Amino acid sequence: MNSYRKFKFATQCVHAGEKPDPVFGAHTTPIFQTSTFIFDSVEQGASRFAEEEDGYVYTRIPPNTPTHAVLSEKFAALEGGEAGQTFASGMAAITAVALTALKKGDHLVSTDVVYGCTYSLFSEILPGLGIDVTFVDTTDAENVRKVLRPETKMVFLETPANPTLNVCDIRMISGLAKAQGAICVVDNTFSTPYFQKPLLLGADISLSSCTKYIGGHADLLGGIIVCDKAFLKNLAKVAGYTGGTMGLHEAWLCIRGLKTLHIRMERHAENALKVANFLESHPAVEWVRYPGLSSHPQHEIAKKQMSGYGGMLSFGVKDGIDAGSKLMNSVRLCSLAVSLGATDTLIQHPASMTHACVPKEVRGKVGITDGLVRLSIGIEDPEDIIADLKQALEKI
Repeated sequence: MNSYRKFKFATQCVHAGEKPDPVFGAHTTPIFQTSTFIFDSVEQGASRFAEEEDGYVYTRIPPNTPTHAVLSEKFAALEGGEAGQTFASGMAAITAVALTALKKGDHLVSTDVVYGCTYSLFSEILPGLGIDVTFVDTTDAENVRKVLRPETKMVFLETPANPTLNVCDIRMISGLAKAQGAICVVDNTFSTPYFQKPLLLGADISLSSCTKYIGGHADLLGGIIVCDKAFLKNLAKVAGYTGGTMGLHEAWLCIRGLKTLHIRMERHAENALKVANFLESHPAVEWVRYPGLSSHPQHEIAKKQMSGYGGMLSFGVKDGIDAGSKLMNSVRLCSLAVSLGATDTLIQHPASMTHACVPKEVRGKVGITDGLVRLSIGIEDPEDIIADLKQALEKI
């Protein structure tokens, strides 16, 4: 176990997983730009392929490269878990977890409000493999209890959810899953381990899209999961066989991004609360969803399991989609773009963008209305973000 795990979060962000380069003494972790590795002997190569000896064999096969290994170890320390594995994207990570945990005849229970592509994977791809999927409102744990059955092998939570910011009780639902013999998986992308640690709340697996806050600068794609070593051993086979390997440069950028995660998340959250308060008081805004507001339906659950509320919020403007479109076309500082977790503020329309692949009737049922606007609050001066939204709101 890395000795830096005894230190606090900020110190782990900087130091966990990092090791002095034994050859040249490089200060920062190098990019090991290689596709393969040289063995000392035939016997060593055979031992590594047989998993009898730790070491690197080929960049597609976990642990991939020493660069990937540093990222995995650092992130596992931040999540409070045993081990990590990197992937080419958040969706590659979710897919690998599903293919590792589930087989034909198994049952998956999922939060009904999830990222659009997660919904499509669960509703279109997994059923084709003979895996039954049930979407439920996980803001009420009783809904989960009602749909659990002997075939249920995995419960998938996204909390806070994209884009409605719904929050569910990780500890309670993890307990229900375990009692049924299922694993509980949490998409922790919105919170990051800085504000929420699903594994310490009872979840079996925590996963994140590195594309967002982990990289932090909107310049890479990546995904990562943290779990126990037993699950990782099985997951590593799926990761190697399916080939969703994170790029070397992306792994290095994530290592660098994590070193400032704690600082960035504090500013994202500080700004988001100020923006949420502004929007909630604006006459043109019908409603605001931010876990840090007392008006949020699950604010008490959020207070219980989160140390901060992140940089994501959603809101609805009066007069619906037409007014929302005018607002988004009128911003000057905020960028009209999908994704999230960048240093700059992003605004987008989920119903026609990130969640367009979700059928309209399903969107309406779970609260992804045509009038919903999603904001990823950046680390700019909050007064400038608010001024930009104010001038745009005045135009509707």
